[in-house]
Amino acid sequence: MKKILVLLALSLLVLSVAGCTAGPNPLEDTPDEEGEIAGFWQGLWQGFISPITWVISLFSETINVYEVYNNGTWYNLGFLGGASLFFGGGAGGGYAGRRRRRR
Repeated sequence: MKKILVLLALSLLVLSVAGCTAGPNPLEDTPDEEGEIAGFWQGLWQGFISPITWVISLFSETINVYEVYNNGTWYNLGFLGGASLFFGGGAGGGYAGRRRRRR
């Protein structure tokens, strides 16, 4: 009986996670109202300001954190790069840990 409950709970967890996965963007490669498609550089900037944009989006229905009118992979790469620049990335994490241990 315990194995069945564990299997049922695991199945429910897998189905819940699978239901939350992102699907394809039907607006990819289609221009927005101004006729622009967001690319790498716009993704980089929007990723860098994403924490500020997220706070503003909580209070405004016209502000979005992520641009849906994008060119796909290049925009996503820029967005992730900009977000990692803002949050510091992982490049200096090892150095900061070594510096703390020396003191």
